[in-house]
Amino acid sequence: MFTGIIEHLGRVTDASRRGGLTVLAVSVEPPFAGVTVGESIALDGVCLTVTAASGDGVSFEVVPATLVRTTLGHRRPGDIVNLERSLRLGELLGGHFVLGHVDGLGRLARLHPVGGEVEMGVEVPPELTSRMLPQGSVAVDGISLTLVTVEPGRFTVALIPHTREHTNLREKQVGDLVNIETDYLGKWVLRAIAERGAGGVTRDLLERTGFATPATDE
Repeated sequence: MFTGIIEHLGRVTDASRRGGLTVLAVSVEPPFAGVTVGESIALDGVCLTVTAASGDGVSFEVVPATLVRTTLGHRRPGDIVNLERSLRLGELLGGHFVLGHVDGLGRLARLHPVGGEVEMGVEVPPELTSRMLPQGSVAVDGISLTLVTVEPGRFTVALIPHTREHTNLREKQVGDLVNIETDYLGKWVLRAIAERGAGGVTRDLLERTGFATPATDE
């Protein structure tokens, strides 16, 4: 589990296929302290297992299903990526609970300066915005952000200068893809309500928003 507070930026140094897997090697600045093989790190919001670590570099093996579902299939040497080590007991929770399980892809539709902030609009499949609420939380490339507006298939967030300077969003342009993870607490609430048939939430909505598999006739 993660918090969506980016600790380090990394630069991809290798993205090569090996035996059906893609190996992503990343140089980290500043270097991680005490990273061990087998621990979990979120890379652009995707929970991955460290398979090699030495000096200022870490490597991950990525399966084809993850490459298809996330932006990692588009990563190339030179790309800047967000990195966060898993949350440890007793540490501060500065963002929100992030699992590192990407729900889908978003496309940057707007980057508009407003005062000292930048308003970022993101287009996503409508089933993702059905899980969002204004003033709620969303993870974009692993960054914990507060939702400003939510419309079917589109949401906006406000980026303060610190967020842009210390994450990969400083490199992003309109049209770029990003990983989206909706607030997992909201998923469980929606599922609990739907299973009880309360509040007008039906199993059909549950299936359309991805919280249940479609019923089959026996």
